Amino acid sequence: MSSINVRKVVWTLQHLEQPFVRTDAGMAFGVVHTPAYRGLNPNALVPTLQDGELVLWESNAIVRYLCARYGAHTSLYPTDLAQRADADRWMDWQQTTLNRASGPAFVQWVRTPEAQRQPAVIAKSVADTEPLFTLLDAHLAQRPFMAGEHLTMADIPLACEVHRWVNLPQPHPEWPHLMRWYAKLLALPASRGVLDQPLV
Repeated sequence: MSSINVRKVVWTLQHLEQPFVRTDAGMAFGVVHTPAYRGLNPNALVPTLQDGELVLWESNAIVRYLCARYGAHTSLYPTDLAQRADADRWMDWQQTTLNRASGPAFVQWVRTPEAQRQPAVIAKSVADTEPLFTLLDAHLAQRPFMAGEHLTMADIPLACEVHRWVNLPQPHPEWPHLMRWYAKLLALPASRGVLDQPLV
């Protein structure tokens, strides 16, 4: 398992019990830099979904599409428009706010050789990120899942963020409501092979 964005998509496919073929393409695999891959995804990033004639990139867009197309029998893609907008909001917040804050510490701890790490970058990332998880903890004190009473597409990207943050080799606050929610998702069969894998 590789990036947080790949994890989101794999978890969604597993939860929806959709068969899929995974091709490792990023980082050391180098596939993203080939002309064939760039023809699918001009950003040369992972993941890219091919579903029949559809080629789709951007992980949260892929999660939304999969939930809408294959998740009618689940709570992942809410039929209620207000609840769906709420789930959409948290998915956007994960990508534009939380991931932007937490990413630098992850890169320093996991993808940067120890001799080249910059403690100031880690410290700023921690200072930017911990209030956001405190916000999530307060939100989850009032409800079992991000968008209410049931698991939705909003929970998947955020749980992948929590997995990445709490597995960094640094202390963090308790966040009891957040960790109660995370433990519930960690126990779901579809999260196996996603949230139980090491950071790379």
